[in-house]
Amino acid sequence: MKYQVHSSAIVDEGARIGEGSRVWHFVHVCSEARIGKNCSLGQNVFVGNKVLIGDGCKIQNNVSVYDNVTLEDGVFCGPSMVFTNVYNPRSLVVRKSEYKNTVVRKGATLGANCTIVCGVSVGQYSFVGAGAVINKDVPDYALMVGVPARQIGWMSRFGEQLDLPLAGEAETVCPYTGDCYRLANGSVSLIK
Repeated sequence: MKYQVHSSAIVDEGARIGEGSRVWHFVHVCSEARIGKNCSLGQNVFVGNKVLIGDGCKIQNNVSVYDNVTLEDGVFCGPSMVFTNVYNPRSLVVRKSEYKNTVVRKGATLGANCTIVCGVSVGQYSFVGAGAVINKDVPDYALMVGVPARQIGWMSRFGEQLDLPLAGEAETVCPYTGDCYRLANGSVSLIK
């Protein structure tokens, strides 16, 4: 085995876990789950069948990654954050055929206790603040806070707030990495 699994964890037969990944206390990984290399699944994490997790993801304690959720490479899921997969659940109504796809793009951070309502796309290197509720698509590099979440700024790939307005056209440099970012047409991009 090229990954580590704590003795209290359950990894169902058929699950695929990449080399260098660590599965901690009381985790349950379902049989059809696909988990990349060098991931960390904290205590009490649940990973459903129809879940794809990329390389280098960190899923902190008490997170359930339900069916139809995809995490691209380098996603951070903070402690006790929440995914959903049915928009209008009822205990007495079976809606498994109505699961909505949720995609969290490369390098995004989902803060502690935030909620990602199903059917959205969370942009690459975006940053969702602790306790925020995401109920619509999040742009790349966006900083989102509140209930429901609203954008209050832009973040660098390094995880620091960028000195850019929410709208208009502008450029700035990340003081930590020297990377240059451009705001134009309502979106931010890294200038190579």
